[in-house]
Amino acid sequence: MYAIVEIAGQQFKVSKDLKVYVHRLANEEGSKVSFDKVLLLDDNGNVTLGAPAIEGASVEAKVLQHLKGDKVIVFKKKRRKGYKKRNGHRQYLTQIVIEGITAAGGTKKAAAKKAVVAEEAPAATEEAPKAKKAAAPKAKKETTKE
Repeated sequence: MYAIVEIAGQQFKVSKDLKVYVHRLANEEGSKVSFDKVLLLDDNGNVTLGAPAIEGASVEAKVLQHLKGDKVIVFKKKRRKGYKKRNGHRQYLTQIVIEGITAAGGTKKAAAKKAVVAEEAPAATEEAPKAKKAAAPKAKKETTKE
C-alpha cells in the first residue's frame, strides 16, 4: 500500500515505515503529525484518485529530528568581466517516518473512470463517418494567350 501525499508544498510517494526528508515542519521532535492532502492511494492494485484530494484519507507520521541539509555552493561568473560571486545555502529539513496510511471514505476509483472512457470512445467513432463531407472539385486554371 502506498500513497502520494502533499507535505509542505511538495508531493511524496510514501508507504509504511518509510523515512522521508521534508521541508522544516513546526512540530517538535517526537511528536506525531497527520497529513490530510492525499492525492492518490494504491491498496494492492486498487487505485483511488482524488479531485484534487481524497476525502477522509490521511497519512500519519512521527517527527524524528530537525536538521540542515548539505551545503549547496552557488557560484556566479561572467567571463571577461572580472565578475565572480560565491554564495552558499543549507536547507532546513525535518526527518519523518510514516507510521500509517488511513484510507477512509475513498469513493472515486480510477479503474471505473477508464471503463467510462472506453464506453464513450466507440460512440465518437460512429459519428465521425457521418460528419465527413465530399471535397469540392478543384477549379481549373485558365491560361490566357496574349
